[in-house]
Amino acid sequence: MTATGLSGRSVFLVEDEVMIRMMVADMLEELGYKVAAEAGDITEAMRLAQATEFDIAILDVNVNGKVISPVADVIKAKGCPFIFATGYGSSGLPEQYRDRPAIQKPFQLDALGKTIEAALRSG
Repeated sequence: MTATGLSGRSVFLVEDEVMIRMMVADMLEELGYKVAAEAGDITEAMRLAQATEFDIAILDVNVNGKVISPVADVIKAKGCPFIFATGYGSSGLPEQYRDRPAIQKPFQLDALGKTIEAALRSG
């Protein structure tokens, strides 16, 4: 996939599975985005969501058995767009965020790029 006018933007990535987080970070870099911060648990994600500047967030819905809603709330309050990454389908999204974009795991580079671009454009 080629870089778009949206490349160069920064992404906050929350994913509890280390290998998946590394893979997604690599995909983001390949798409031309930079990873502003990464978190593997809710506590760290809350801290980073409040302290880090980023253009968009990718949030795993279930982080070590905990729902991502508190982190999504912080990001929403900051006015930043975010997308959910889930293996559970749209029914697995937190109820109050079922209108937000989601990408089904496992996802391909092209699908990730299109989902991020759409969220940034509408965001």
